Amino acid sequence: MTGLERWYSYMRGHDPAVLWDLLHPDAVFESAVVHTPQQGRDIVFKYLVSAEKVLGGPGFSYRGEWRNETSVVLEFDTRLEGVTINGVDMITFDSDDRITHFKVMVRPLKAINLLHRLMGEQLARLPTIVT
Repeated sequence: MTGLERWYSYMRGHDPAVLWDLLHPDAVFESAVVHTPQQGRDIVFKYLVSAEKVLGGPGFSYRGEWRNETSVVLEFDTRLEGVTINGVDMITFDSDDRITHFKVMVRPLKAINLLHRLMGEQLARLPTIVT
């Protein structure tokens, strides 16, 4: 199973063990609402689990997919609290099909502001990770 297939499996099944195994130990996460890259499997895992909980509800769907040998761009749409959110997940995989880099870009500004609030609330609910 490719890294992308495993990512889709995680998004369908919501199994954190699938995500954990998919992440490279030195993975990096970037987003529109986090001002600095987040480095390391522990923190990337925390952000992606939170993002899936916030965004991955019944209205979430991937609308487009663009690939090359080591990366993919996935366009998504969802609706939260009356706000339509459009964005892209830009995912890079290593030769073992593990995620090394994950960048999320979102529009419009109203969606970014909403996600900033919702992600902050979701991250606060998770246990603190000490590395």
